[in-house]
Amino acid sequence: MPTDTTASTGQQPGKSGRKRGRKVRLFVLVLVLALIGGVAYGGYWSVSTVRASFPQTEGSITLQGLSGTVDVKRDGHGIPQIYASSDEDLFMAQGYVQAQDRFYEMDVRRHMTAGRLSEMFGKGQVDNDAFLRTLGWERVAKEEYDKKLSPETKKYLQAYAKGVNAYLAGKKGEEISLEYAALGFENDYTPGEWTPVDSVAWLKAMAWDLRGNMQDEIDRALMTSRLGPKQIADLYPAYPYDRNKPVVQEGRYDELTEAYEKGGGGDGEGDGTGDGTGDGSGTGAGDGTESGTGGSGIESQLAGLQQVLQDLPTAVGVNGDGIGSNSWVVAGDHTITGEPLLANDPHLSASLPSVWYQMGLHCRSVSEQCRYDVTGYTFAGMPGVIIGHNQDIAWGLTNSGVDVTDLYLQKITGDGYQYGDKVVPFETREETIKVAGGPSRTIVVRETNNGPLLSDRSDELVKTGKKATVDSEAPDRGDGYGVALRWTALDPGRTMDSVFAINRAKDWDDFREAATLFEVPSQNLVYADTEGHIGYTLPGKIPTRAEKHDGAVPALGWDPDYEWTGWIEQDELPYEFDPERGYIVTANQAVVGEDYPYTLTTDWGYGARSRQITDLIQGKIEDGGKLSTDDMRQMQLDNSSSIAKLLVPDLLKIDTGDEDVREAQKLLEGWNYQQDADSAAAAYFNAVWRNILKLAFGHKLPKELRVEGQCLWVDPVNPTGPADEVSKVRECGQRAADQAQPDGGDRWFEVVRTLKEDKDSEWWSTPKRGTRPGADNRDELFKRALIDARWELTAKLGKDIDSWSWGRLHRLFLKNQTLGTEGPGFLQYALNRGPWKLGGGEATVNATGWNAAGGYEVVWVPSMRMVVNLGDLDKSRYINLTGASGHAYSSHYVDQTDLWAKGELLEWPFSKDAVEKNTEDTLLLKP
Repeated sequence: MPTDTTASTGQQPGKSGRKRGRKVRLFVLVLVLALIGGVAYGGYWSVSTVRASFPQTEGSITLQGLSGTVDVKRDGHGIPQIYASSDEDLFMAQGYVQAQDRFYEMDVRRHMTAGRLSEMFGKGQVDNDAFLRTLGWERVAKEEYDKKLSPETKKYLQAYAKGVNAYLAGKKGEEISLEYAALGFENDYTPGEWTPVDSVAWLKAMAWDLRGNMQDEIDRALMTSRLGPKQIADLYPAYPYDRNKPVVQEGRYDELTEAYEKGGGGDGEGDGTGDGTGDGSGTGAGDGTESGTGGSGIESQLAGLQQVLQDLPTAVGVNGDGIGSNSWVVAGDHTITGEPLLANDPHLSASLPSVWYQMGLHCRSVSEQCRYDVTGYTFAGMPGVIIGHNQDIAWGLTNSGVDVTDLYLQKITGDGYQYGDKVVPFETREETIKVAGGPSRTIVVRETNNGPLLSDRSDELVKTGKKATVDSEAPDRGDGYGVALRWTALDPGRTMDSVFAINRAKDWDDFREAATLFEVPSQNLVYADTEGHIGYTLPGKIPTRAEKHDGAVPALGWDPDYEWTGWIEQDELPYEFDPERGYIVTANQAVVGEDYPYTLTTDWGYGARSRQITDLIQGKIEDGGKLSTDDMRQMQLDNSSSIAKLLVPDLLKIDTGDEDVREAQKLLEGWNYQQDADSAAAAYFNAVWRNILKLAFGHKLPKELRVEGQCLWVDPVNPTGPADEVSKVRECGQRAADQAQPDGGDRWFEVVRTLKEDKDSEWWSTPKRGTRPGADNRDELFKRALIDARWELTAKLGKDIDSWSWGRLHRLFLKNQTLGTEGPGFLQYALNRGPWKLGGGEATVNATGWNAAGGYEVVWVPSMRMVVNLGDLDKSRYINLTGASGHAYSSHYVDQTDLWAKGELLEWPFSKDAVEKNTEDTLLLKP
């Protein structure tokens, strides 16, 4: 996340200033020695500074608060397995061990969720803090802790916090992390004690990253400034139920359908015709006018809000509709072991260290006093296991995509807002943002019945709101308009209770009951157990809406007919148990079919990955074939491109009349559509795809959706090639800034699929640009895309196509999301890693996602991969994106990344004997 490393510390010249200067020079010297000579050869100071924060992993440590001894056994990758005799000792030890490896990451996250980044990084984070304070995650987390969570959960959270604080006790910043040593030269920041609320608040950040269709709401509303209802419907086609099956295929909704009255279609899914009501037949959206969001002022407000969202730190989440996750489970009838296999690989923005932390939590003897024997992926900063297995069941998560956010246009009058025929006073609160090296800043947060006013966080948005014009449904402007956010995560809930209940569940009934508490974020949960059962359930706090509103576009905050009316009952949410087909696939596709009586969202993922996973399973099990653990791993690595399968046959028919282009075109002949890292064909196709998107849609989208970015033909740092090619590159650079670019996710796959056969569609037209010809139909546009892609890759990779490869374009850089982004250059070098040349791609099972609006580099990844073998849990396998440690010079900082990039998995020991066999270091924690 951006940091202001130039903020004034308030230090006066003199003795203390000279002392600080000596510290800076010493720190630089230490890092130079460490980087050049290595820690082993860097001398006393480099060893003491760089290694000061490394955890003790052998011997014994006395911890105040333990009731008994705890064993911490680490394997060759530093992954800990904790053994205790009471629940509280187990979670206290978890807090201690995670703080050993990851406290700096934990500290940054809690400051982010609390809107307190400025305390660590200075004035550059004030705007981000103001936005996050407006959302109020920490306030909601505190209310959850105080009023919602069970006494048992509070006890665990307190034990965890006690463990973290036991680690912090008596330590200086540089003894905790190298980053604190660097921060010490900018300000006098000292880490504070950990609290239970710090743990709960991180769930809000994860919910934000998985918040649903808010970006689509904004985009659709902005499109109305330039596109009509039919054009917007073209860009949001109906979900292809005939081709990509929903998650739940054998569920029964008859009793729900009979009991439910839709009331004029208002709760149906939009039909894309722009009448604002919807007929329940698809996922398209209206043109936005029914929600009163027309008018240049409101468009500017939404565009401004979009910019605020894009400026948030990457750690808060990546915008884009291509992000997702895979999970699937196969019943024992179709596996070699005769017991279920479960796979999961959540797709999240790449981070260093990984958002996940692998860990086992074991009671020496499972009893009423100590009830946990669970292992898998945790969040550093939060007790329990989020994804994994215990002795009886395994589970995985993917984002359901259900619509739990709505933006509301609020009419402001004086100190209140219009609701019906009344003016309701705002609920207000003041928030003081402390700033390292500078004065504090105070903001006022205004709350409506539809949530906080996000538009208050931009002076420009406030000015725009005062001048806003909207359609005729709006009342008189009064003092202008603002934009508020209604979001389920801003209501206190019990998700933390659910985590512990799932961790100790013994069967399907336990699991389903525990899942009902998993309110936010709503997730697809897949399940398998050692008794041979498989299942799926959709938990979550999911709103129902009044008849005028389907959640597709921002709504009218002053009209009660657009408000939320309640929640879907948990026993009415879809689930599936032991389906006859013998497998369940969740990959962000539609959860239910068209007969489900409630609107879960108007914006499902379009199912490209789920279709491929299903095809891979069916191809393996037909004629009695059986799946192994390694088969599941191989499926996770499938690189095939469904959009390439669709387009390449047509692209090969195009005669460009250019021998150089023809040479590149030949790469696609006989290509198997696998986007391997060494594939030249994959490099060329993806460049063609990106150019198709730009040419067909870029100049037609409204300016508010346009992305100023690098030219499609060139990396300006290295403009290689003959003189005529470079001149074309310059021409492209001059016009790059006024082009829009779709992100290229699987919605765009479906857009192009539905338009492809209409060769004369207006979408296939593009104007002449400089020396580049225009296009009036599909084949002319494809021709130009083939030509432009050839020049682009010539500039980026060289004229010789034998040197091309997808991995040279599609690279992963891992960056520490604080001082590794805008810290001093030498510190970025010390903290960051990469690049790795990757295969895979957008809407591919091996979903190393890239955003066509910004280039080919990897922006989201399978953040971990796992395959659980319910026939023999010790034969399960897993891998993390980075490593267990957050310490930059630890051998476990990125020791899993090379393996992850190759698609390999580590052994995942669970039984006591298997853990002991893999143990390299043992630490005894004593009371």
